[in-house]
Amino acid sequence: MGKKRCAAVVLAGGQGRRMGTAVAKQYLLIREKPVLYYSLEAFEQSGVIDDVILVVGSGQIPYCKEEIVEKYGFQKVRAVTEGGAERYHSVWAGLKAAEAFLPDYIFIHDGARPFVDESILERAFEEVKKCRACVVGMPVKDTIKIADEQGFIHTTPKRSLVWQIQTPQVFAADLIVSSYGTMMEKEQEYLKRGIQITDDAMVVETVCGCPVKLVEGSYENIKITTPEDLEIAEIFASKRTEEKDVKK
Repeated sequence: MGKKRCAAVVLAGGQGRRMGTAVAKQYLLIREKPVLYYSLEAFEQSGVIDDVILVVGSGQIPYCKEEIVEKYGFQKVRAVTEGGAERYHSVWAGLKAAEAFLPDYIFIHDGARPFVDESILERAFEEVKKCRACVVGMPVKDTIKIADEQGFIHTTPKRSLVWQIQTPQVFAADLIVSSYGTMMEKEQEYLKRGIQITDDAMVVETVCGCPVKLVEGSYENIKITTPEDLEIAEIFASKRTEEKDVKK
């Protein structure tokens, strides 16, 4: 059997309100390149990923095609499409665009996570072939408290069982497309029930009850959300540049 085809849906439509800048966070610079560049470059160089679908904000398609895809020569970016009001709307737009390339597996990744790397992609790929659904994450370092409605501690979960979830989140294509399709059909019902969909694993769990495996990511696989994250990203990017120079 030949290699299974893998598509990556990269979400780059966020406004980055917590960053407090006029420029959306995915276009801010890390070592003179936009945040979005780094994850696209990782997919471009990957032996796992075959096709990339870039999902951008309203009116951003021309900019992204010219200033990101064409400028940096990303050959694997097969489509640039516009997202929606919520994250899950953008994922659904990306999934529909990805179907044209007949993927066996789909990696859903936040473009504001610049430090995904090949080892993460390989681990996730090996796991999704076994389980059909997996998400990248890392065990938490701190003790976590669950609060009640009044802000008092309600419970303290066992730290060894608590993970902070990252992306990519990876699924068999038929599973994630059918799960999202059902969720979009029942969107208003879920909203009335107070179900807030904050990641893709929740869609699979909520719609079909499919178990989702946790896969080790990296503590460097951070999401750029605040100015402090950008400062940390500069350090990580410098470190990786130095490591590449040593290998040369």
